[in-house]
Amino acid sequence: MSLLTPELLRRLEQFQLLAARRAKSSAKGERRSRARGQSVEFADHRSYVPGDDFRYLDWNLFGRLDKLFLKLYEEERELPVRIFLDTSESMTFGEPRKFDFARQVAAAIGYVALCGFDRVSIIPFPGGGSGSGKTSAELAALGALRAVRGRKSSMQFFQNISTLTAGGGADLNESLRRGAIEARAAGLAIVLSDFLDPAGYETGLTALVGRGFQVNVVQILAPEELAPTTFGDLRLVDSESGGLQEVTFGRYRMKAYQQTVQNFIQRLREFTTKRGINFFMAPSNMDLQDLLLKQLRKSEVWG
Repeated sequence: MSLLTPELLRRLEQFQLLAARRAKSSAKGERRSRARGQSVEFADHRSYVPGDDFRYLDWNLFGRLDKLFLKLYEEERELPVRIFLDTSESMTFGEPRKFDFARQVAAAIGYVALCGFDRVSIIPFPGGGSGSGKTSAELAALGALRAVRGRKSSMQFFQNISTLTAGGGADLNESLRRGAIEARAAGLAIVLSDFLDPAGYETGLTALVGRGFQVNVVQILAPEELAPTTFGDLRLVDSESGGLQEVTFGRYRMKAYQQTVQNFIQRLREFTTKRGINFFMAPSNMDLQDLLLKQLRKSEVWG
């Protein structure tokens, strides 16, 4: 599957991720930082002390005040971008599959970051270890996606994302909490998931916010989850736990089901909004460009 069309890639190249907080990473990039360095962006003055480099003296200010001041500049730092990608079994549901849509969104956000010389990490959950049943190619892709930088890396970046598969339980809270703890520096976090983990999402998202991340959440649900078309006596199988549930689902229960789904979405929306998290709801059959070029831009995720 081709993740992104050449036309969409050209349009994405015009954007840059917008971080409300200045980057704190120690690696140099193209983001303004509170660190004082010697880039082209002027920041402030301070009084001259013996031993300072004469090249950075402000002679114009000396002419006016008859005192020596040193010009300070803002050093540019990269923005760490961590994309949490739900690869649990429930993401294989739907037509189009939720997982395929999520990979496209991850690729698009990652591409914008790479074009801006930001450092990108794709963090699939559940994670893949040597005993996870994943192929050697997928394990290699997982390792390569932990830290990617530079536009020249984009083609390999897309290939590695395409290699990922979905399966197993989500363990959403623990995955987000561990990702927050392991991060060397806070930056931008994007969570792509259906959020259908029975254990919830509250502690995981709270951990990211508490660590200092600027968090964006994209909830991806299949059209069949939003408006089922199957009726009658059904035997439902939980795709992750394997549990069975027999139900009778008549047309008259459709409204009650849809209200339950909308309530679930609204609770997640309210939880995120109260904590300063950007929330987006995206059916897996949504026009990708509508999400990327309209909604994310309108919410100033990038511009």
